[in-house]
Amino acid sequence: MPGQHLIVGTAGHIDHGKTSLVRALTGVNLDQLPEERERGITIALGFTSLDLADGRRAAFVDVPGHEKLIRTMIAGATGLDVVVLVVAANEGVMPQTREHLAILSLLGVSHGFVALTKCDLVDDEMRELAELDVEEVVAGTFLEGAPIVHTALGDEPRGLDEIRRHLTAHVDSAGEHTHDNRPFRLPIDRCFIQRGFGTVVTGTARGDSLSDGSPVWVQPMGIASRVRGLQVHSASVDTVRAGQRVAVNLAGVERDDLARGMVVVNSPSLSPASILDVEVNMLKDSAPIASGSHVRLSLGTAEVLAVADAIGRQGLEPDTTQWVQLRTESPIVALPGDRFILRRESPLETLGGGVVLDPWAPRARRKNHREVEAQLRELSAGDTTVMLLRAGVQGLTDAQAKLRGVTAGVRLADRRLHPTWIERLTAHIHEALTAYHAANPLAAGAPRRAMHTGLAAGLSPQAYDALLHLLATGGSIVANGPNVRLADFSVELDDAQQQAREAMLATLKSAGLEGVKFEDLIQNTRGLLQLLIDAGDVERVGDRVVSREHLDALKADVRAFFSASQRLSPSDFKALTGQSRRTAIPLLEWLDAAGITRRDGDARIAT
Repeated sequence: MPGQHLIVGTAGHIDHGKTSLVRALTGVNLDQLPEERERGITIALGFTSLDLADGRRAAFVDVPGHEKLIRTMIAGATGLDVVVLVVAANEGVMPQTREHLAILSLLGVSHGFVALTKCDLVDDEMRELAELDVEEVVAGTFLEGAPIVHTALGDEPRGLDEIRRHLTAHVDSAGEHTHDNRPFRLPIDRCFIQRGFGTVVTGTARGDSLSDGSPVWVQPMGIASRVRGLQVHSASVDTVRAGQRVAVNLAGVERDDLARGMVVVNSPSLSPASILDVEVNMLKDSAPIASGSHVRLSLGTAEVLAVADAIGRQGLEPDTTQWVQLRTESPIVALPGDRFILRRESPLETLGGGVVLDPWAPRARRKNHREVEAQLRELSAGDTTVMLLRAGVQGLTDAQAKLRGVTAGVRLADRRLHPTWIERLTAHIHEALTAYHAANPLAAGAPRRAMHTGLAAGLSPQAYDALLHLLATGGSIVANGPNVRLADFSVELDDAQQQAREAMLATLKSAGLEGVKFEDLIQNTRGLLQLLIDAGDVERVGDRVVSREHLDALKADVRAFFSASQRLSPSDFKALTGQSRRTAIPLLEWLDAAGITRRDGDARIAT
């Protein structure tokens, strides 16, 4: 049920009291590493939970504030519903305060408030100055106008109840944003061995639900596994849902095969990406980056190096919103709508961030930038049919379409195609049939498989047949068995051709069941012979051609024979037709194929 779970992140400068505030609220000390306890700073992500007054639960993600640990902070900020920006009253806003706030805004966090900590260490004037400092830095951000809660954690703690009230107020408004109908995804932020259980990974769940016992895959490595245990807030559950802090016990996977940044998914169709088209919001004071330069891409809990190509510009420019294509050095799991952060390769500093538009994008060449810009503008506006356009004649399967949020398109068998590609395929089939009719004016139609070339070759046999059915239903072509033709095409014979046709038909009629050799007939008049075959006037039997009139008479004679006899022996058939063994065998096989007789030993019986 939306709104039941809240993922709360603390953010702010180092040593401003984030971990201490979480400990005061929950009773749990999240500085567990020896180095953390010794130095008094958070290095790894910390997780715990708080039961709110209405019985619902808030899960805390305590992220490090040190500038060298920004990557860990970004991983922790993935999937947050609410942020508590922590600012110490005795120091005010500091560099990491500003950078954390910028990162949270770029990641799309839209709910939160400020905790002004260490208020017991300053006088009223210093406290007021710190509050004014906070109001100035949050102006124009999602925290503008948000409550600023004064807290102290000394001998007389204060502000904690007010923080709990604000968290409770945020549950319904923030929790509803965590659910979607796409495959389950768990960006891994921790992986470890749990004694008695084996390999365990944790993260904030996204997408659909996941049940105990379900098959899963760890991407981008493609490691197949199975869920053999689920926990939420240290309690075993049968099913987990988006927005929950989740621990998954994976069967058959070694701890050393896993790392932060990998993603547990429940759909094998969710393939990793290496070329991503994105919309980037560059920070006002970011360094300009030339197109083709390396940047650090942080998405979910992963960080990879990527080449950034600005679309329609010379580079990534400060204080702009622009289209960028990212080509990653290693695959990454992403879906349209996912948020990310870009940082410089060196020195490490945040450049900007934004939203993924197409994580399976085709390579953008500079000569095509204008077209790519138009496509990305439409994608940014919510027109997902661009994905179909980019998929080409192969289209998208239902699973691929669901991942991309595509519900439109023209269905051909198990694929969806953009109407533009249907138009191009239609034009291709029409042009191919026009050329065939011109080269074969006496043929009633083209072999349907002969048209499965050129642009149409990109279609599967099932999709190609569906295209022909679509065109036939629309009335532009006629599909008749193995042949197809344009609806407005018909064979037109001149006087000489008409006389030749009649002469050939007369020859075949006079030949009786013996017929005429196929090779003799096609030497100079193959088009006319095919015309007679297509019209059903004659039929090929073995290596000979026999008129329909004689074949129909043969059927009638055989049926009459069976009305008085049970078996038709070779000698009976010779007596019935007057044919020699050379011509009788093909005729008997033709009767079998036509469903009139069935072979039984050396004789035939009626079917």
